[in-house]
Amino acid sequence: QVQLVESGGGLVQAGGSLRLSCAASGHSFSVLDMGWFRQAPGKEREFVAAINWGGVRTYYADSVKGRFTISRDNAENTLYLRMDSLKPEDTAVYYCAGTTDSRDFSQLAEYSYWGQGTQVTVSS
Repeated sequence: QVQLVESGGGLVQAGGSLRLSCAASGHSFSVLDMGWFRQAPGKEREFVAAINWGGVRTYYADSVKGRFTISRDNAENTLYLRMDSLKPEDTAVYYCAGTTDSRDFSQLAEYSYWGQGTQVTVSS
C-alpha cells in the first residue's frame, strides 16, 4: 500500500507561482510512475502532468505546458509540481497519484494510489 500526502497549496495572485509537494510512504516510490491531476468545482478531475519512475520522461496537459514543471526526488520519496504564471482557471484541488503499471499517463483509471488533495486558488 502507498500513502501520498500533498502540500504546498494556497492562495496566489494571477501571474504568481507555487510549488506543490507529494510525500510518499509505504511502498518503493522509485518504482512508481507518478502524476498530478486537478479538479475544479463542478468539473471532472483532469490530467495535469506525469513523470515516469526514473524521472526521464514527462508529460503535460496542453493547458499547462510551458508553465508547469513536474519533477521527483526518489531519494526523498517526493514528487513536485512547480507552477508558474498561474491563471484563475488553474484554481482547483490538486491531487498526486501513483501507479506501477501505466500505459497512458493521462488516464485517471491507470492510477491505483491517490492523495487527499491540496487546494490551489488563483485570484485575478
